[in-house]
Amino acid sequence: MLVAPMKLARQASAFFFWAAIASRGLFAQQLPSSPETMRLRGIELRYVLPDPMFDNSQADPIKALYVNAWAFGSSKLAQLVRLADSTEINAFVVDVKDDTGCLLYPSEVKVAQEIGATKCVRTKDVQSRLDTLRAHDIYAIARIVVAKDPLLAERRPKWSVQNRDGSGLWRDRIGIAWVDAYNDSVWIYSAQLGQEAVRLGFNEVQFDYVRFPDEPKEAMAQAIFAARKKGETQREGVQAGIAILVNRVQPLGVPVTFDVFGLTASATGDLGIGQVWEDFVTVADVVLPMVYPSHYYKGSYGLAWPNGEPYRVVRNALSEALERSRPLAKAATIRPYLQAFTLGRRKPRYTPHEIREQIRAAEELGIETWVLWNPRSVYQRDSLRPYRVPVVTVTGGAQ
Repeated sequence: MLVAPMKLARQASAFFFWAAIASRGLFAQQLPSSPETMRLRGIELRYVLPDPMFDNSQADPIKALYVNAWAFGSSKLAQLVRLADSTEINAFVVDVKDDTGCLLYPSEVKVAQEIGATKCVRTKDVQSRLDTLRAHDIYAIARIVVAKDPLLAERRPKWSVQNRDGSGLWRDRIGIAWVDAYNDSVWIYSAQLGQEAVRLGFNEVQFDYVRFPDEPKEAMAQAIFAARKKGETQREGVQAGIAILVNRVQPLGVPVTFDVFGLTASATGDLGIGQVWEDFVTVADVVLPMVYPSHYYKGSYGLAWPNGEPYRVVRNALSEALERSRPLAKAATIRPYLQAFTLGRRKPRYTPHEIREQIRAAEELGIETWVLWNPRSVYQRDSLRPYRVPVVTVTGGAQ
């Protein structure tokens, strides 16, 4: 007998589960009149399900959607779960700490409580929502933004980038304060949040903004990084920071992964932000280059209009990443972030065709794992392959 994939098992199990405990459904205890009114309630899966029915491991390549904290904490989660159930999607990247510094859930981490990060949480029933993902065999990835944390910067000015003229916090072009990436305390705080996320049940921890601000040189010349050691480079600051994250989270038995600029794989330096490809792929389990075609300048890869050439941009960018990793004895898995949004009024609009072209480029290179990014967490079903229930064949034995 051929063994059906986990997704088939979860559908059968979900049906059995619903029938057996009709008063304790996965999403709600009664079917709502419309999906928008669907509410989540906590269920203690460990008491009602035999242990390996919903395996916490992830054998298939990750094919994920980015889910912002608002979407995860609202009725929109039900829509996204249904989308995953009916397509190739098997994972969600969920904001645990986004670039506002606010948290997904009330945290017990002391720094988070002291700076007020627990006062702007997006959901108070994170456990029941994670139980729902687990019941639907959706791999849960906790995304934690590190250096772009204006809440931490404002409440911990000694941990933050300062203005050279002594006027207070340095700010980027849109007025956002950043924390000092040379400061170990900044990284330890993110590591503590990662550890907490694992204890809550997230399967993987993904760190973003593991870098210095990407601002013009004249703006950066006004920035003072008080925690910088004499002679320390930005690259060395990032190296020290990611070592803290890996050393504190990896022992918990979950993958530790990092988002990096797409150009990191082709740059000869650190892009002025401290990111060097080898520094990440030699310590991480997975590295996620953000290869959004709209973010490449005119002339990149010889293309006059990169945003209009999603297949060629992604194919070129990931070819460079693979080539850069090839000489390394042990290199992290490459899982690209792909563009599932239209940037402003730039054409073309990103329809399912443009999204599938990016996926095709990755898969032709042998990269079967990826994440779709849309900041609003809105995804077009036609961008995704439908989930096909496999045919189970029986050979031999009595008929």
